[in-house]
Amino acid sequence: MEKPLSNAAHKAAEALAIQALSFIAADPERLGRFLAATGIGPGDIRAAAREPLFLAGVLDHISADERLLLAFATDAKSDPQTIVRAQSALSGRRYDRELP
Repeated sequence: MEKPLSNAAHKAAEALAIQALSFIAADPERLGRFLAATGIGPGDIRAAAREPLFLAGVLDHISADERLLLAFATDAKSDPQTIVRAQSALSGRRYDRELP
């Protein structure tokens, strides 16, 4: 049985997801794709960002597109695997894959 995520690790995963959301929002094309994929309205993002599953969805969106994942990893100065682990942690799913 996996041990639960520590509070500090959960907060770090949330912080990375918020950083990812800012990365998406900084580019109109990225933001447009995100809004179209999620169906959320621009005015609802701020409230939704307080929800861990929404934040997991932000990281899921980034992780689903390798170019976007690598661009965000570079921007965040983070390892792509760290981003995928954070997404898994926020969604409650087990991380079990390797990335390039």
